[in-house]
Amino acid sequence: MNSLNDPYELSVGVPSVEGFRRLRTDAGLSDKDPEAVALALPNTWHGVVLQYEGEPVGMGRIIGDGGTAFQVVDICVQPAHQGRGLGKRIMAALTAELERRAPATAYVSLIADGPARFLYEKFGFADTATHDSIGMYRLMSESPGASRSGDEP
Repeated sequence: MNSLNDPYELSVGVPSVEGFRRLRTDAGLSDKDPEAVALALPNTWHGVVLQYEGEPVGMGRIIGDGGTAFQVVDICVQPAHQGRGLGKRIMAALTAELERRAPATAYVSLIADGPARFLYEKFGFADTATHDSIGMYRLMSESPGASRSGDEP
């Protein structure tokens, strides 16, 4: 889809706070607090925004320390534009930048939701379990001492 008739333009950068939140929720991802987004976006190591007729319809970001650890986040395309290889285009741009600028010893991670794993596998990402690792997370709104099984004394 890189022909002269291609209606999509991929540019380096991040969307506005409002655009970021809209892209995430339109694509079925969780919303984020506007103040948190305002803090996060300027700390993007590399980001891309996909536009259609001047409007953002997709995005992806890489965050990290710039040397040893990176994470691919916020990959999304609005549903009306899905199924056209646009997620692949976003990932290609992000991985090209990683290959260009990240040190060879850098660890790059991501969280794959559902069938998105098949897209990420095309770019060399593998299930961490095959490397004796397990992905973990913590939501800051949850207390680490709280029981999740309901069996508190």
